Amino acid sequence: MRPPPACPRIARRPFLLSLLALLAPGTASAAAAEIGFNELYGKVGVLGLEFSQKVLELDGQRVRIVGFMAPPLKAEASFFVLGKAPMAICPFCSSDADWPDDIVVIYLKGKQTFERTTGMIAVEGVLEHGSWTDPETGFVSLLRVRDAEFETA
Repeated sequence: MRPPPACPRIARRPFLLSLLALLAPGTASAAAAEIGFNELYGKVGVLGLEFSQKVLELDGQRVRIVGFMAPPLKAEASFFVLGKAPMAICPFCSSDADWPDDIVVIYLKGKQTFERTTGMIAVEGVLEHGSWTDPETGFVSLLRVRDAEFETA
């Protein structure tokens, strides 16, 4: 009588560790939530722009947004402006009352040297909302993405 064919053996320890890594909460990196420029504000009220419900829910969470990089103010910086459409000049305003509804300030993980980017880019980082003045530059913003990275879309 012939013995039954051998079953492929799965090493139990690596298999169980892999399974636990998939099932354990907080061990896998969560995908960033997608948000578009048309989802940033709910409406314009008597006091100005009002944030959308989606922005309020995603505040403090990782998001991904696609747009166009405004020309940076200097070649090496730790931030830039992302806009819905290509821009010829940097759109920083003097106050948050003048804040355009189609830009977001992007604060990178660290300084880097910029090259002219004409195509769309995808940015991923942590969303922050509310009026804030950058202590280094004095720029005022309503929406920011911090700890960000970007790549060509």
